[in-house]
Amino acid sequence: MSQTEHSHTPSGIAKRLREEHRANYLQDWVYGGIDGAVTTFAIVAGSLGASLSAKIILILGFANLLADGLSMAAGNYLGTKADNDDAKRLEAVEADHIARFPEGEREEIRQIFAAKGFAGQVLDEAVDVITANRDVWIATMLSEEYGVAAARRSPIRAAMATFGGFLVCGLVPLVPFLLGLSNAGWIALAATALTFCGIGFGKSRWSLSPWWRSSLETLAIGLSAAIVAFGIGHVLNGVFT
Repeated sequence: MSQTEHSHTPSGIAKRLREEHRANYLQDWVYGGIDGAVTTFAIVAGSLGASLSAKIILILGFANLLADGLSMAAGNYLGTKADNDDAKRLEAVEADHIARFPEGEREEIRQIFAAKGFAGQVLDEAVDVITANRDVWIATMLSEEYGVAAARRSPIRAAMATFGGFLVCGLVPLVPFLLGLSNAGWIALAATALTFCGIGFGKSRWSLSPWWRSSLETLAIGLSAAIVAFGIGHVLNGVFT
């Protein structure tokens, strides 16, 4: 028997449906992790291209790690909060419309489900069941008319996931310099490349792309930024010396 992603027993289905609308913060962690590794290693690469000392690399790297990480977290917090505020606004709009124009809102439900293939008595019953419960009615309109997700994401958790990913992955390129290792630049490059691959591998678990393609894609994006930064640092070092 082939393994499936979830159970199809009545109890398994009931459990899954109860958990279906739980908010997911994976995208925030991946977003923060990739940006943290890219921007911090870009600073390392640019500094190496400019022949700066390990001390300067650490100062610039940690400044970026904290300032940019906090900036991204704050931006994600405000963006997620704005999404939630807009969802609340639309919820209030639909509640007002249902109170003032109930027949018009019933007709919207009818047309929405008619477009899904409901017809005749089945369509009438579906409309009656949905509009009999005000909360279900509003939730249906939010989902079908505006595309608002049922799960509301926490702005604080989204910000923490972004900052956590940025901090963990962005610290990787700095560790060889922090430990004073010889050939710290090459070690940082190898460690960061592995970090990119690890992020891509983890991301592939929630994607249809195979793990190797997701890893290579993330690696290519990260190393491209590093190469550009190294080149700019090298050129500017020659210009301003």
